[in-house]
Amino acid sequence: MFISELNGDECIDLLIRANFGRLACAKADQPYITPISFAYKNRKIHCASTVGQKIEWMRTNSLVCLQVDEVTSPHIWVSVVVFGRYHELPDTPEYKDMRYDAWSALQRRPVWWEPAYVKTVLGAEERPLTPLFFDINIERITGRRGSGA
Repeated sequence: MFISELNGDECIDLLIRANFGRLACAKADQPYITPISFAYKNRKIHCASTVGQKIEWMRTNSLVCLQVDEVTSPHIWVSVVVFGRYHELPDTPEYKDMRYDAWSALQRRPVWWEPAYVKTVLGAEERPLTPLFFDINIERITGRRGSGA
């Protein structure tokens, strides 16, 4: 197998095609990673969620990573890592346009609200289904490709 670097355009191409990745955040030196649906537009990753561990952690430490991959076989794959900052889009008048941009980008994706916006019961407590939109402001993108056997 041969592994090579992706250029910036190739990284963006994967982010445009994909709609699902793994979001990593950290709090008090403890990393946490979770699956998330997203949409890429204008050097931003648009996401929606409900308040839970990842939102609470990102509110504490805005540095995040998103990992996205496309695997055809163990020897043929593409993987991109986005380094960026969490930026919450509150439901207030000054964020109305930014929330609409995030919502409209996500609307082009099938079942974009999953897994974030589904009934969740933790312990005996059901989490409220109040949508929260946020962006990941991209600071750096890296990518690799595996090819051949």
